[in-house]
Amino acid sequence: MKLGVGRRKPNFVMPARRRTRFMTENHFCYKNNANPEKRPTCSIDCLEALLTRNNTLLHLKMAADSLPDPVQVIVKSVPGSTDTLGDCPFCQRVLLTLEEKKIPYETKLVDLSNKPEWFLKINPEGKVPVFKIAEGEWIADSDVITQIIEEKYPNPSFATPAEKASVGSKIFSSFVAFLKSKDPDDGSEQALLNELQALDEHLKINGPYINGEDISAADFSLAPKLFHLEVALDHFKDWRIPENLTYVNAYTKLLFNRDSFAKTKPAANEFVIAGWAPKVNA
Repeated sequence: MKLGVGRRKPNFVMPARRRTRFMTENHFCYKNNANPEKRPTCSIDCLEALLTRNNTLLHLKMAADSLPDPVQVIVKSVPGSTDTLGDCPFCQRVLLTLEEKKIPYETKLVDLSNKPEWFLKINPEGKVPVFKIAEGEWIADSDVITQIIEEKYPNPSFATPAEKASVGSKIFSSFVAFLKSKDPDDGSEQALLNELQALDEHLKINGPYINGEDISAADFSLAPKLFHLEVALDHFKDWRIPENLTYVNAYTKLLFNRDSFAKTKPAANEFVIAGWAPKVNA
């Protein structure tokens, strides 16, 4: 156990053209008043699922009112060594949030290649990070975990404005597709470049961070993913973020040089490479 100093509930927004969005656990149901021919019918099941989800989120928020002190989080270790922090970007997102908020926390490191019985009892799906919100009650979703932390410890606030919260959100999936691709003409490289260029344009106007001068939750989410991108693509494809994307390159340096990042990143780049190797070689 180590000491240290973090699923987002849906944002219900009424955007332009009066589109109402109902969010359930596994699908979205849209009513677009401006395009009635494409308007699906929102079923009773959909609304019941929405109510169930809201009740679950309310329960989690109420339980989080009495978080342990220090808070406890289970994260990935290096395979074969439960004393060394592993390479999970979602775990690092939670740890970054805790570090930046200066919240005391304890980590339990779990070897996901040899999951102990006590861990599977807490989380039968065997996924990390897992966060304790009450005695005998744990949650395993970095979106929900970081939101609970933000609500429980609002100062300093790292909430990202809704209009900027999705900036860079497609970079990670584009990176994974390109990393796993064995066809140089499948367009996956260009798709990643397009996402990085979009981030570069945003940072040019709004930087140096996604929300301007102040770092926010969106940066905590993106920073570990960009680190994996840099390490894995350099190793497996001899590929680096183009130099002409000057704002993205400056952004990664800002993020990676923060004390919070240094404390929570994988213990060595080799662990990131080893983590991605099975997917690349599949």
